[in-house]
Order: sequence, then structure tokens, then C-alpha cells
Amino acid sequence: MISPQTQNPPTRNPSWTHSFDTPEERYLKSSLRPDFHWGFATAAAQVEGAAFTHGKGLSCWDTFCHIPGKIKDSSTNDDSCRSYDFYKQDVALMKSYGVTAYRFSLAWSRIIPLGGADDPVNEEGIKYYSDLIDELLANGITPFVTLFHWDIPQTLEDRYLGMLNQERYTPDFLRYARLCFSRFGDRIKHWITYNEPGVYTLAGYAAGVHAPGRSSFRDRNAEGDSSTEPFIVAHTELVTHGLAAKLYKQEFQPTQKGTIGITLHGNWSEPWDISDLLDVAAAERAREFEIGWFAEPLYGSGDYPASMRAQLGDRLPTFTEEEKRLVRGSSEFYGMNTYTSFFVRHRDSPPDINDHKGNIEVFDKNKSGVSRGEESDTQWLRTAPWGFRKLLRWIWNRYHIPIYMTENGTTAKGEKEPSDTILNDTHRVEFFRGYVGELAKAVKEDGVDIQSYFAWTFTDNWEWAAGYTDRFGVTYIDFDSPKKTRYPKRSAYFLQDFFSHLIAE
Repeated sequence: MISPQTQNPPTRNPSWTHSFDTPEERYLKSSLRPDFHWGFATAAAQVEGAAFTHGKGLSCWDTFCHIPGKIKDSSTNDDSCRSYDFYKQDVALMKSYGVTAYRFSLAWSRIIPLGGADDPVNEEGIKYYSDLIDELLANGITPFVTLFHWDIPQTLEDRYLGMLNQERYTPDFLRYARLCFSRFGDRIKHWITYNEPGVYTLAGYAAGVHAPGRSSFRDRNAEGDSSTEPFIVAHTELVTHGLAAKLYKQEFQPTQKGTIGITLHGNWSEPWDISDLLDVAAAERAREFEIGWFAEPLYGSGDYPASMRAQLGDRLPTFTEEEKRLVRGSSEFYGMNTYTSFFVRHRDSPPDINDHKGNIEVFDKNKSGVSRGEESDTQWLRTAPWGFRKLLRWIWNRYHIPIYMTENGTTAKGEKEPSDTILNDTHRVEFFRGYVGELAKAVKEDGVDIQSYFAWTFTDNWEWAAGYTDRFGVTYIDFDSPKKTRYPKRSAYFLQDFFSHLIAE
């Protein structure tokens, strides 16, 4: 163990110095635009705490995490990192890391506790976010705000099953969006409507391992239909994103001068056998099921990918012509969350009715036995920057829209207590060295327009169904201490040094 930091902000370990003097690193110097934004991303349900105080209503995650057996370590997010209480200290710590931007989400149920279009507003919640925004701006940090990061008010689930009921959900979400634009839009110039709508639908409605916990698997969930509900919810998210973006552009953007978009998830899929045309097609199909599911209606054809329609048929909703016009072009940038890469092989057998991946198999090694990357402390996540640049090129060549990298990061094995060895998190440092380096090469050599990079995440947090067992932070948190004591890791300062090297003056 090491002694807790008593200074605010803490001092940097003098041994944590970083030089960038390899030929490749010298070549990449100043390759990013002068106004490039970099910083960290968080989600309200994972860091705020104060789940039942200060006027906040219940979210679906406040409910879900109190159901026995749903969270790996049986923890809850009741107090998580207590960023609600310690936001000023956190902003000071971010400033000491040298960040230029911070991406965070608003808790809908903290702002409108019951969530509905006619329900009361919690002014104490409004004040908290207003104060946080002001604190960031006072410290020279640009706020990026996400309206929805998976935490729908529980009351809307109880009233009409949330996003499964597009007709009833739409006015509630638009009232929430309008309220946020009107109260914060004078200071917020970067809006994101939904974070990873695909993960929300697949984990919550296909696998049933995330809130609201619905699926076809009765040993896991009492209700749900994995073969239809994820696609219904996704359609609701796309259409209501389009409506919220239209609302912002028509009523707020002319005076507030901000931008609005959505953040999609997606990892690179590489053919298991690069010489097998069926595997090549399977990898492309996997990318379309994972990424094109949302990206095609938003940035491409205006409709779902043909490969999805061919497999899913009528289980995939149909856009009206009005919805197509509403959604296509509604996002002014491509918000991109990505973490790793996989090897993909085609399946000869017909797809299962609950398949959401394009009838493919996924592997950690390719046909030649080459691993996709070094293991982390999270089963699915391996360091694979080789696929990151391929993914950036694939998105850029397909959609030609500016990219905001809104999440990218890793866990590291053995981060159990804040020892000097744990804080010197070399695995995470090398992860960032690889991914950020590939980002810079994509800009310099491939001409990809990338305007931000947000690492996941600022502090260790409550990582959804994994509870406190997955630590993604560049800041270690002692979750057993009353004030959730923060300990900076080396990776925070590595990013500060690397971006100082990469961003042009």
C-alpha cells in the first residue's frame, strides 16, 4: 500500500516521465489539429453516487443493481465514486492531468425524477449539472454532454415499458432533451443524444444481463423476446435521436452555436481466414450488424443494411419515408466508441432466431494461430491497435464524416490495491501508446478527420454488471474509503505527455 494523497491536485511521481523519440513517434509529432479535444469520458450511473438523495428519482440501473444475482460482486451504484459530492476535486485533478475536454452524461432521473413530459423538474439536479459545467469552464475544460447513457427513469419502464413503446416514450424524451438544451445550451457546445444504443439494446433486451433485464432466456429474465425487442428499441432510439437533433437545430442551434450527434459502439472484425471469401464476407457482415445497424440509417443509405434485412426479415422494423429523412444526416459527427478487435469466421448452419451478430463465429486467434492481442482483466477486451486503424479507415471511407473518438480504454490485471506497482500501470500505458499512435497515423497518412479522443475512463468506477471488479480508470479509487480516495496512475500523465507531443501548436 501507499499513503493517500493529501494534496489537491496531487503531485506527479517524478519517475513517470515519457519521451517520444522513436522514428515513428518523431514522425507523428504535431500530426493532430491545434483544436483537437482530449480528455476522459464517464457515465452518471457509474460515478455520481447520491442515487437516492437530492431529489433524484430511480433509474432502471438503481432498480436492477438491487436485484440479487444481477451484479458480479453484488455491489450497487448507490454511492459509486461520489463524484456528485467531489466534482470540484475531480475537475482539479483533471486539470492537473492537462485535459482539454471532459465527456460526461446527465442522469435523466436526477433532472426529471419521474421522467415524463408532464412530471416535475428537480431544480437541485439542474443546479448540480450547471455547477459542474461552470467548474469545468472555469478550469479551461470543454464539456461534452451525453443525454442518455443507459439509465432511463424507472417510472417510464413501469408506465409503458420504456423504449418498447415509441409513441409514449417520444414526448418524454423530447421534453427532457428540450429542458437540457434550454438550461445548459448557453454553455454546452457539444451534445450527444445516445451513448452506444446498440449495447443498450443487446445487453438489456437480447442477453438480458443489463437493465432493464429482458430476454427470451427464462432462467435469466422473467420477460422479453430476444428475437424482436432489441430491434424495436433500436428503432426508437434512432427516430427519437433524429427528433431531438431536429429540435436542437431548429430552436437552439441558431443562437447557441453548438453541434449535436450520437455515439455508436463497434469493434473491428477481421476474417479468421483472410484467404477465405466466406470469412471475408462474414467479417463485413459482422461490421454491418454491429456498426451499420445504426450508422447506415444515420450516415449511409438511410435504411438498415441489406445483410440485416436478409437475415432478420420482418423482425427488423421498417422506416417510413418521413423517418428516413429525419434520421439520415441528423448526426453532425460520428461519435465512436471502440475497444478491441476480433477474428470472425462464417457459419455454415442457418442463424439462430436470437442471433444478433450476422451468423458468425468469433475467435481470439486466427487460422494461423496469431492472437488478436494481449489479455486485460476483462475477458473480451484485448489490446489490438492493429484493428483500430482499420476500423477508422472503414468508417471514414464509408461515411466521410468527422469522427469524435468518445471512448477507448482498458482494464489491467491485478489492480486490487493502490500499490506503487499498480499505479505504474504499464499495460494501460502501452494500450494508449498503441491506440493513440494508430489514431495519429490515421490522421496523418489516411486523411481521416478525427477531432477528439476521450479515454475510458477518468476514475475507476462502478462498471455496470461487473460492479467494482473491472477497473478502467487512469485514477485508482479506494472504494472502501468513505471519500473514495483517488490515486493517480501513470497512464493519466502518459496521455498528457503524448497528446502534448501529437497536437500541433
